[in-house]
Amino acid sequence: MTRTLRHFWLSSRRRPGPIPAKVPGAERWIPAFAGMTMLFFISACTVGPDYRRPEVAVPAAYKEEAGWRKARPADAIDRGAWWSVFRDPVLDGLARQIEISNQNLKAAEAAFRQAEAIVAQSRAGFFPTAQVNATAQRSRSPGSGSIANSFSVTGSASWVPDLWGRVRRTVESDVASAQASTGDLAGARLAAQGQLAGAYLQLRVADELKRLLDSAVKAYGESLRISQNQYNAGIAAASDVAQARTQLDSTQARAIAVGVSRAQLEHAIAVLIGKAPAELTIAPASTVPPLPDIPAGLPSTLLERRPDIAAAERRMAAANATIGVAETAFFPDVALSADAGVMAATLARLLSASSRLWSFGSTLSQTVFDAGARHAQVDQARAAFDATVAGYRQNVLTGFQQVEDQLAALRILAEQAAAQDRAVASSREAERIIFNQYRAGTVAFTNVVVAQTAALGNAEAALSVRQSRLSAAVALIQALGGGWNAAQLPSRERIESDAPLNFSPLPPADAGPKLSPWNGR
Repeated sequence: MTRTLRHFWLSSRRRPGPIPAKVPGAERWIPAFAGMTMLFFISACTVGPDYRRPEVAVPAAYKEEAGWRKARPADAIDRGAWWSVFRDPVLDGLARQIEISNQNLKAAEAAFRQAEAIVAQSRAGFFPTAQVNATAQRSRSPGSGSIANSFSVTGSASWVPDLWGRVRRTVESDVASAQASTGDLAGARLAAQGQLAGAYLQLRVADELKRLLDSAVKAYGESLRISQNQYNAGIAAASDVAQARTQLDSTQARAIAVGVSRAQLEHAIAVLIGKAPAELTIAPASTVPPLPDIPAGLPSTLLERRPDIAAAERRMAAANATIGVAETAFFPDVALSADAGVMAATLARLLSASSRLWSFGSTLSQTVFDAGARHAQVDQARAAFDATVAGYRQNVLTGFQQVEDQLAALRILAEQAAAQDRAVASSREAERIIFNQYRAGTVAFTNVVVAQTAALGNAEAALSVRQSRLSAAVALIQALGGGWNAAQLPSRERIESDAPLNFSPLPPADAGPKLSPWNGR
């Protein structure tokens, strides 16, 4: 601002000369013109610090990603529709309904519209305000008893020029807050999608567990038939029959109990897509979705891929702008006002020239003593900014931790799954051998029960590990931000426009080329 004013003053001195005679009375307009020009240049000032994103420590690579396999071309998915890596059309159809019917997303979208309206309110401070008043009054004086009428129509306007950038900084802060709201919306969407994907995968594991237990019930029914025949032939004890029946009944009870958890998962999915539980029925599937390969990418990209981190960064920008708002209190305010209208005792005289009235003026105000209140407000704004910086850096650290946690979980669970699969194979083989020995009469039925129980337990453990791996895959994709990117935050121009925003990042179910949301291609 100082350089601009100095340039204006020097330019004025380099072009001296008389006012041309062909502009009568121009001398009277020179001070007004100079004053308006000076006011224009001063109004370009904006006090307070300009925002710069604080530095944050970012590792060069993830600790748990050593040896992590790169994505194959078949791993490419729709940007935003990250759940398509599980290649389940039912899951895809359910997840797309979240954008339409989930009430938490509607609440987050309403919060953004509220933030957008706050921006519009702040922008109104750039412009004058105007009012029109019309009055009609009839009064009686207490002394003379005369009755008088009064009619008036007046208009008034006032304007407080944004000399020091209070309005500009306020709008800057509100725009950043609105952008943070879109990050919150994206985070709510990602959380809902993750909850739905997790519940759906658990439901499919429940279907697999039901098939496993039903298969065991069928095998135990055969064991009961053999033990019953041997008892009838007098070569087996009644206890063998009792053990076989107990094992069959208890396994049947467990198979029935699976229905409770499956029904609850189905109900949870219905609520996530905005439906009453009675309106949704998911038929059992014959397989569990396969485990996808998920490339983690570089840690530095996480700052742009997680909506919660992007929202925290925008809140830093909003808090930084409020420092400038607080600092404008140290500078004087100038208010311009004007009034014009007509006033008369009768309606007929309102339009006469003698009834006209007008006034205009300006007011300059400056606080000269406030016992340190303004300094305290600036200190408060700076402390609030420091708090948002700390929150942003903590969000980044938490994001790195979540990615590392799920990478470690997937790596360790893969090793556990391999060992558990071997245990399943060996226990099944032991069950087969011992059952044949029982049929040959060389071992007691108790040995069969122990072998069958061990085989079923190992199979259930393997299924549990598979569920944990699927859950860790969903959690890793969420930790990586799904298919989201900070470029999806609306620009300031977009927020200040009147056009509605499209909050859905999803392409149509049958649309377009597929992209990887993790490697940025």
